[in-house]
Order: sequence, then structure tokens, then C-alpha cells
Amino acid sequence: MGKMPIIYVVSDSVGETAELVTKAATSQFNNGDVKIKRFPYVEDTSHIDEVVALAKMDNGLIAYTLVKPNMRSYMIEVANKENIFAYDIIGPIMDQIQSICGNEPLYEPGNVRKLDDDYFKKIEAIEFAVKYDDGRDPRGILKADIVLIGVSRTSKTPLSQYLAHKRLKVANVPLVPEVDPPEELFLVPPEKCFGLKISPEKLNNIRRERLISLGLSDSASYANIERIKEEITYFDKIVEQIKCPVIDVTNKAVEETANLVLNHYRRNLLKD
Repeated sequence: MGKMPIIYVVSDSVGETAELVTKAATSQFNNGDVKIKRFPYVEDTSHIDEVVALAKMDNGLIAYTLVKPNMRSYMIEVANKENIFAYDIIGPIMDQIQSICGNEPLYEPGNVRKLDDDYFKKIEAIEFAVKYDDGRDPRGILKADIVLIGVSRTSKTPLSQYLAHKRLKVANVPLVPEVDPPEELFLVPPEKCFGLKISPEKLNNIRRERLISLGLSDSASYANIERIKEEITYFDKIVEQIKCPVIDVTNKAVEETANLVLNHYRRNLLKD
């Protein structure tokens, strides 16, 4: 069995893509002795001169992801001059996409990593919303970007999930007259907290439909209009103590309420 060459992985970013493709290729040779040397953040031609010189000395190969055209052409020029095999991993497909759609590439190194970071922030926010849904763990209140409060069936959970897809960590807390709110609620900056208000009549209809869908009697106190008014009075009292903004969700879709929350939240961020 012949000796495997040293492979130099060169990138104008971290180099994860180039290394992953290289490892996928070398895995087909059932050889654990492959030596991969990563050269990240290659930003000028002197770095290319250096890596080509090393590859020539070791009789190695180069696999690269360079998005800037001048760097790609320089790599080809120098590698050809020194008779070094250099494989362009993303250049050809970028050129093909450009020829088909006519759009100019951004030529910004590291964009795939930015996309990955964005994806993981979204997943983290979604998991946060599930973990701290319905006040099940008050510790989440102080960790949250946004805290939603309201009586039962005011769309706190779907709103939390919608905002989580915008990469915001949201905790929500139900307000019930018989249960004191968690003390953490009074430690949150008021501008991060949003009260969700709804008309008694609308809430009564929502709760009755909910009970019927569960196969229960719609005459339960949960859907009693006097009980609902008592809950809303309690909600008003807590909101007054916290001094947080209140959004009337009576006739609003979740997306509409979310936009109001986001606009208010972003305005306060700009003030800081």
C-alpha cells in the first residue's frame, strides 16, 4: 500500500468545510494514517506562497475553499508553477451558480458558519421556550430576553414559539388569582415584560371551545364569565405593579402581536 500524501487544507475562514470534504474523500481509502494540516484565515498571497512551499517540500496536496476570485486565481497560478495539485472545493460550483442565475456572489468568507450559528441560536431559543413554558420553572424568567404574562388561553405559548423562531429566548407566566406570581417576575426590567390582555367575552368563547374539544362540560368555572372577570382584574393589578407594557390580543393574530412585541423590544435595545 502506497504512502498517503499530506493534505494541506486551506481556507479564508475556519476551514471546516474543506477539512470535512477532505476527510470524506480520504475515508474511502481505509487508511487512518492520513495527515491533514489546516491553514485557516488565509487572507493574502504570502500565505498561499507559504502553504504551496510546504506542500512542495512534503510532496503533498492542497484542498482549498477561497471565495475571493483573486485569491483563487493566485492559488491556481502558484500551484501550477510548482507542480502541486491544488483542488478548488467551492469555486467551480460558485461559478456555475453565478452563470445560471446571473447573481454576483458576496465573496464573504465564513458565511456558512454564520448560517450555522443562526440555526443553532434558533434551536436554543425554541428549547428555551419549551423549558420555561407556562411558568413551570421561574428561574427562566431572569434568563429570558422577553417574559410574557397573562391569564390562561391568551396565546402565550404560540407567541413564545413564534418569537423563538426569531432567536429570542421567551419565558411565559400564567396569572391565577389563587397563586402568587413568582418573585422573579418583579425583578425583570419592565421593558422586557409584556402583559397579554383579552376581552372577557372573547376569552369566554375560547375557553368554552377548549373545554368542548377536550370532551368536558363548558359550564366549568374555567369558562365562567364572572370567574374570567376576576382573573382579568387580578391580571390588571399585577401589570400595574410591574409597570410593563400591555398588548390587547383580543382580535390579533399571533404574528401581529409578535410584531408589536418585537418592535417594542428592539426600540428599547437601541436606547441602551
